Amino acid sequence: MQYANPTVTQDEAPEPTNEAAAARPGHEPHAATSFDPSTLHAVDDTPIAEDERTTVFEIRGLTARYSGAPAIRDVTMDIHSGRVTAVIGPSGCGKSTFIRCLNRMNDLIPGFTTEGKILYHGQDLHASGVDPVAVRRRIGMVFQRPNPFPKSIYENVAFGPRVLGMRRDLDGRVEHALRRAALWDEVKKRLRSSALELSGGQQQRLCIARAIAVEPDVILLDEPASALDPIATASIEDLMHELKREYTFVIVTHNMQQAARVADRTAFFSLSGEEDGGRSGVLVEYDATEKIFTNPSDKRTEDYVTGRFG
Repeated sequence: MQYANPTVTQDEAPEPTNEAAAARPGHEPHAATSFDPSTLHAVDDTPIAEDERTTVFEIRGLTARYSGAPAIRDVTMDIHSGRVTAVIGPSGCGKSTFIRCLNRMNDLIPGFTTEGKILYHGQDLHASGVDPVAVRRRIGMVFQRPNPFPKSIYENVAFGPRVLGMRRDLDGRVEHALRRAALWDEVKKRLRSSALELSGGQQQRLCIARAIAVEPDVILLDEPASALDPIATASIEDLMHELKREYTFVIVTHNMQQAARVADRTAFFSLSGEEDGGRSGVLVEYDATEKIFTNPSDKRTEDYVTGRFG
């Protein structure tokens, strides 16, 4: 199976659809590039051996700091295509900081700095000429609480493609994204109604549809079901199982049962003391989810997954 090796450069930078990064004063929207994200997706149902999977992210010695204070330190791991990768660990261990590094969302925070490397399909995301706006188009994000725009359901999904110049068959694109997010049948007769009228679970699936509409390669989810009821949570989990054939998912969750249900691989982060008395997040163990939960290699992992702390 062949995959394209994308480049993300200043010259081709589109606008982001992530709300926090969407508005950049003086930055004009670009037309859609010739890059076809479908060439990155494993779209058939044929099982892929681990050694045949594309490495989407190679993370080497990643340290992230806020105003000089480390939030995570020396994280090294690979994330592969067609997988759901869960990130678990106690509060304050840098889980959200870590996944926001993957699409440079933390760049928007004053005083934030990183050391080490994050390679996306072999390309250094912090190399000269890489535009973080283009990065965020390829690597979408869904946040902890549903955050639909105060617009119609249709306009929520159409917003990103319209800004990016992806205007051909916009109605079809909106329908496709809503179908992929398992929302079309519930909203197809009220597309012009406000998205704020949807239930919490529907709003979160709408946010996923909004991310899908611009054809990303990776979808990051920061505790996407923490504010949802069990039925809505199950819908989000079923959706991840269905869509991982097309997209690579990285999910932060405090719910270990959820990680066990949805993730193929799980990374356990914990806290380590600093010389100045502070604490930073460290990657303790990263392995197949079943092994993490049934036969972890590190006692800290065992203590966490069995409820002895955290």
